[in-house]
Amino acid sequence: MITRNPSLTDQVKAHIKEQIVNDEFEDGRIPPEASLAEDLGVSRTTIRDALGKLEHEGAIYRKQGAGTFVNEAGLQIKSRLEEIWSYEQVLEDHGYKPVVRVLTDEVLPVNEDTAAALHLEEGADVLVIEKLFMENSTPVVLTRNRIPATLLEVTDRKRKNLPIYEYLEEYCDTRLSYYVSEIVPVSFDADLAEKLGVKMGTVGLSFIEVGFDQNNEAVVHATSYFRDDLLRFRLIRRKAGA
Repeated sequence: MITRNPSLTDQVKAHIKEQIVNDEFEDGRIPPEASLAEDLGVSRTTIRDALGKLEHEGAIYRKQGAGTFVNEAGLQIKSRLEEIWSYEQVLEDHGYKPVVRVLTDEVLPVNEDTAAALHLEEGADVLVIEKLFMENSTPVVLTRNRIPATLLEVTDRKRKNLPIYEYLEEYCDTRLSYYVSEIVPVSFDADLAEKLGVKMGTVGLSFIEVGFDQNNEAVVHATSYFRDDLLRFRLIRRKAGA
């Protein structure tokens, strides 16, 4: 039975997604809405909304006159680029057992790029958090987050390995709402190559992002570097209006 709360549709969606991943639907056919509603103790509207979200994600597809089915191709997508997730979860979704190591957690003078991204004055300070995400001892992702030092409300930050959105909530009383992101190929310099355990000049993928809070203020300038021999992203592209 699904517990009723404001995120009921998302709970139902997650429950059905888990059933799909566990191959609980015979021949990949999703039961009718009425049957799902009765099994989960929710309305057909909630089921319809949850299935709509799953269809949009590519996890299921509808065939007119035949029903709704699991989309095996869509299930290859482990992490959706339009969602905010922790890199621990990303690595777990790819079958890794993540280990997180905090390399840097200190207040430093802002550089030019971060000052522009966060609308800070020259000479302002930012908290720089650099973390390495590994599969056992093998580096997979390196992240660098810069947060305006003026947002910090706690000096004794013991839980330094928190996902950045949780870090902002716990130590800055700020809720991360969304990112504006660029996906950029990058040739790893000596510093990145050493930290990621690859040869200098190796080409990888980077996300360059500015995160905004609930008031639409820029609160974090983030850069993530990925070893594309260990981590790949997939997405579904649809024809406009489809």
